[in-house]
Amino acid sequence: MSAYRLDCPAADIAKALRADQAGDVWSGGEVVPGGYAPVIIAGKGGTRMMAPRQWGVPPPPRGAFVVPFLRNPDSPFWIGTLRHTQFRCLVPMTHIRRGKAWLAYPGEALVACAGIWRDSEVPSFAIVTAGTGPALPVVLSPADFDVWLRADIKLARRLITGEADLP
Repeated sequence: MSAYRLDCPAADIAKALRADQAGDVWSGGEVVPGGYAPVIIAGKGGTRMMAPRQWGVPPPPRGAFVVPFLRNPDSPFWIGTLRHTQFRCLVPMTHIRRGKAWLAYPGEALVACAGIWRDSEVPSFAIVTAGTGPALPVVLSPADFDVWLRADIKLARRLITGEADLP
């Protein structure tokens, strides 16, 4: 996946994901690494906030390109960020790109994927992926949104690996 689409305006995203739009003016469209898009972060008192972030976190030392995906949750590059719930986010999307084709999620107009964000030189985010072969975003069910945003690392890892029976 080298791109995704988010074909919803900010107000619709905020309503669907029960988040405060916080002035975000997203109008919809394609998102590519290095481009900006809204993500949903945990707010105070159980609220959710929409915030614009660049897709792709700054690279590790000796890296040349932004890193748009978190493929290995055990990597030292990611582990500290994953442990801290304040750096987890929901990444809304309507389509993913596979080759030249845009694929929608069956039965869903808008999905939210697991993501992490960093606030270094540029506020940025990466999409969490799972599976063997071509990496696919970890799509969360609405019941798991707050688990991803607020639960300890053990429960968050269970969402990444697809283990069932979360409390």
